[in-house]
Amino acid sequence: MSIADPDARLAAQFAFLTEADRLKHVLRATTTADGARRENSGEHSWHLALYAMVLADQAGPEVQIDRVIRMLILHDLVEIDVGDVPIHSADGQAHGSAAVMAAEAAAAERIFGLLPPDQATAFRALWQEFEAAETPDAIFAKSLDRVQPVMQNLASGGGTWITYNVTAEQLESRVGAKVARGAPGLWSWVRAQTRAYFSG
Repeated sequence: MSIADPDARLAAQFAFLTEADRLKHVLRATTTADGARRENSGEHSWHLALYAMVLADQAGPEVQIDRVIRMLILHDLVEIDVGDVPIHSADGQAHGSAAVMAAEAAAAERIFGLLPPDQATAFRALWQEFEAAETPDAIFAKSLDRVQPVMQNLASGGGTWITYNVTAEQLESRVGAKVARGAPGLWSWVRAQTRAYFSG
């Protein structure tokens, strides 16, 4: 496709946007805050973008919130092909496994590949940066991605912690460590809110 061809460019952009709509049909393990139903990955991505705006004061001075928001809007698009892999599922090893990572990389290639080449390259690079979680922006974005389900579970009376028999140790190692890495003050406050669910 020629980037200079405006008709081809728009056709590619709208093809990507139409494909992205499928994220609204990917159900997550986490419920909505009222516990009425499972949230979908499109809702999750929107909520995380809002988290980044509201909790920007929890980020380090080197974090660029506009980049964090872009990462969070894009980060779960691969679930269109791969689905949601719950961090606390019975098969806890699946989350972050080599097989899942390979499937997500292939999904990123396909989905971002629908875009004009310049945008495909830029969006895929932003997604890869989030996945690697090595830059300040990605570390903070990953912190928010981990803390949002915690807040959903708190709001819904324990939510998926009960469903998956999550222990305090699992919450700390699978979630807390990632949140604390990018937003230590945030995790300190949130951890205190979770104690009532893990006191036994």
